[in-house]
Amino acid sequence: MKIAVIGAGIVGVTTAYELATDGHEVTVFERHGTAAEEASFANAGIVAPGYVTPWAAPGLPLKVLSQLFGGFAPVKLCWPLSSAELTWLWKFYRACRIETYLANRARMHRLACYSRERLHQVTKDLQLGYDRSEGYLILLRSEQDRKRMQSSLQVLTEAGIAWQELSTEIAQKIEPALNPRMKFHSAVNVLGDEVGNCREFALLLKNEAQAKGVNFVFNSVVTRIDVTPAVQVHLQNPKTALLFDAVVMCAGLASAPLLRPLGLKIPMAPVYGYSVSAPLREPLNAPRSAVMDERYKVAITRLGNRIRVAGNAEIGGSPLHKNENAILTLYKVLNDWFPGAAQHSTGVQVWKGARPMLPDGPPLLGASGIPGLWLNCGHGSSGWALSCGSARAVADLITNKKPAIDLAGFGVARLTG
Repeated sequence: MKIAVIGAGIVGVTTAYELATDGHEVTVFERHGTAAEEASFANAGIVAPGYVTPWAAPGLPLKVLSQLFGGFAPVKLCWPLSSAELTWLWKFYRACRIETYLANRARMHRLACYSRERLHQVTKDLQLGYDRSEGYLILLRSEQDRKRMQSSLQVLTEAGIAWQELSTEIAQKIEPALNPRMKFHSAVNVLGDEVGNCREFALLLKNEAQAKGVNFVFNSVVTRIDVTPAVQVHLQNPKTALLFDAVVMCAGLASAPLLRPLGLKIPMAPVYGYSVSAPLREPLNAPRSAVMDERYKVAITRLGNRIRVAGNAEIGGSPLHKNENAILTLYKVLNDWFPGAAQHSTGVQVWKGARPMLPDGPPLLGASGIPGLWLNCGHGSSGWALSCGSARAVADLITNKKPAIDLAGFGVARLTG
């Protein structure tokens, strides 16, 4: 089939690759000048299936409200909030019911485990050499942090994910560069988790997709999609309409406005995250892989010769405004655990990115209910962890194959019905 993929983030690139592997003629349209320029650009890079869970969890709304005015709160509401964002927050609140949360958690974990398997397989088959390392250490500052962690550890146990609770001494053997003056209670080592450079992987896979015949059309804005009498993709410049047999929507936040004229009203909102990336000053003072500060929900990752600290979730406000407190939180956590690891004088990149979040958690995968239109969007903050599995599963559906995992609960009907 002749298939258009809208968007060249990590989800769009993996989708194009899988479709080309199946023998389809694929064209990818991307409004930026290269791949992975938005949510895929500077994320933490952690691939940890046990931590891929819905944000819509019991107790979270009350927790957010209690931290609303805290300077270092990991989740913030910012003004102004649009009417669409207020509607999204209401749907989010309703999805926090325990039965909804448990069902969506199981779905996302299933997809995340499959996605990690596919990531490893693609990396091995293509011999992709991107910055990656194994290991994920969760640092607990106090006994109170340890107690709050117990419900998350129970989730890992129920999911069959191996973990170890470690003393501070053992934690410092795993990550020798941890600040010896930083007093903390303990740590949790999640076995099998890893960190990788999402954008680097996306660019390498784009090259492999091109070698399979995929045509990437950059600096190309899609203004409209028509499905009758035939599937057409309308471009802004040049102003033209191109015919395809099918379209796969992988456009992140741009997916919702493109789907709306077709009758699909998808409740998708931007949830902003931040990261600071800097060259290593001294590799011996940097983490070997990835650590997470459980209290502040901030991850510190080693990506080759750079260190990245990422975290925060911001709903509302302006995409152009960077919250000073959010950035200060990242620097604080980095300095607490790995002082002197980063070179701050040159080459520092401060990033704010919008993750396309659906209120209940899981992405939209599969048929849209409209002939010729397929969905692979709404991955939120888990796009890197879910991308390879999502792409393979959607490609299987388009090729009329049975996916390797159960996709119940990932359909559009749960949001529009």
